[in-house]
Amino acid sequence: MRIGIACPYSFDVPGGVQNHVVDLAEALISLGHEVSVLAPADEDAALPPYVVAAGRSVPVPYNGSVARVSFGPVVTTRVRRWLNKGDFDVLHVHEPFALSVGLLAVLCARGPVVATFHTAMTRSRALAAAQGVLQLVLEKITARIAVSALARKVQVEHLDGGAVEIPNGVAVAKFATAEPLPGWPGQCRPGYGGTLGFLGRFTESRKGFDLLRQAFVPLAAQRPGLRLLVAGPGRPADLYAGIPPELHDRVTFLGLVSEQDKARMLRSVDLYVAPNIGGESFGMILTEAMAAGAAVVASDLDAFRRVLDDGRAGQLFPTGDVAALRDTLADLLDDEPRRAALAAHARQAVAAFDWPAVARRVLEVYAAAIEATDGRVLYQEWVEPR
Repeated sequence: MRIGIACPYSFDVPGGVQNHVVDLAEALISLGHEVSVLAPADEDAALPPYVVAAGRSVPVPYNGSVARVSFGPVVTTRVRRWLNKGDFDVLHVHEPFALSVGLLAVLCARGPVVATFHTAMTRSRALAAAQGVLQLVLEKITARIAVSALARKVQVEHLDGGAVEIPNGVAVAKFATAEPLPGWPGQCRPGYGGTLGFLGRFTESRKGFDLLRQAFVPLAAQRPGLRLLVAGPGRPADLYAGIPPELHDRVTFLGLVSEQDKARMLRSVDLYVAPNIGGESFGMILTEAMAAGAAVVASDLDAFRRVLDDGRAGQLFPTGDVAALRDTLADLLDDEPRRAALAAHARQAVAAFDWPAVARRVLEVYAAAIEATDGRVLYQEWVEPR
């Protein structure tokens, strides 16, 4: 099958949707399909061979964050050229309502279009106000995928339709077999040590890093071997703000990391902490930490609860409660059997998110969209290529 995938967000900056697109593309290629990805990026950017640069991106506020997108006449021309050259059997667009290459690709497409919705905005005045414009896009979408129940809820409540729920995938083997970073995780014994981990934009309030920072300071004062390992974009000065100078050597900042080093980082912690306070429709970092074998501590967000099997695959704490987070971390650092039990259940639960299994479910949607558009019934050949 010839598959075109349009990613709305720039490949110059890492993000969950971008990682999803890359992993999906590589899973589909490994199953024998031809895949081309179009995404915002500078033309001289180092990109995988299957990615086509749509042009320089610009930052715009979106869903409590800042998204880097590409649009305009020049980008539209590149989208049309990519579609014509690719002659795709199916076009797969991610976040088709973002003002970027995905929306343009839908409007220019002539064949079956599958759209994946990552965002869960259960109350959206913007969607309601733009209903007339969005209707033009919706009419060209053949099939919809939502990465979570919350993202699917948006389709039902705001967009007059449903969607097939297919979760974000994770390359389980890549995380499970990664080598820990040198010298990590260290000793984790009652009352002494342990390693906490956080990965993400720590300056973005909804990611909740300040909650972890507030919980870490008193814990570190009581546990002389406790360390915090942080990766993600941002300035060291912002990271260390609020942490007493005498504890700075107990916090290690890796900065932006490659996918390989992300896996190594997650293999280097005793507890991965996701203290997010909202705006999450799934929680890809949770599945990555689960695959890496880390015990997970996460806010009791609905999306996180679903990924963590109602707390059986990770310990939940009341969202935004610093004291509860501190006590939860202290209890788990002192309870090795509990950490092991959480990690063991997580290994079982994360198998459902392994990319080969997820990619086959996506291929089923592709085949149904193609059949609905032009009547071709080639399910077996395309879902399980020989």
